[in-house]
Amino acid sequence: MGGLFFSIVLTVHVLAGLGVIGLVLMQHGKGADMGAAFGSGASGSLFGSSGSANFLSRTTGVLAAVFFVTSLSLSYLSGAKSPATTSVMEGAAVQVPAPAANSAAPVAPAGDASKAKDIPR
Repeated sequence: MGGLFFSIVLTVHVLAGLGVIGLVLMQHGKGADMGAAFGSGASGSLFGSSGSANFLSRTTGVLAAVFFVTSLSLSYLSGAKSPATTSVMEGAAVQVPAPAANSAAPVAPAGDASKAKDIPR
């Protein structure tokens, strides 16, 4: 039941996000009316010159509220799946390389330029 509810909320979240993006791109900016007043652009749009801002801004606000609520819901649902006390490092396997069976100590290369003789043992 929890996985199905998470999937539904995630789907609504993605659709609300895409809806907000689309509605914001459809709206006119605040400076767009100034150019239309002097005749450099068409002031009419799909919903009319004044009706579009009211309808689109209200719809954008509703979709933004749905987006925020689904964001909080997804955060709560993902936190409820696993306890907060577990750590990623607790599940990590410790791998220590095993020393070779036939060598007791690493052999330093012989030569005058080697600094291996200066290393304390």
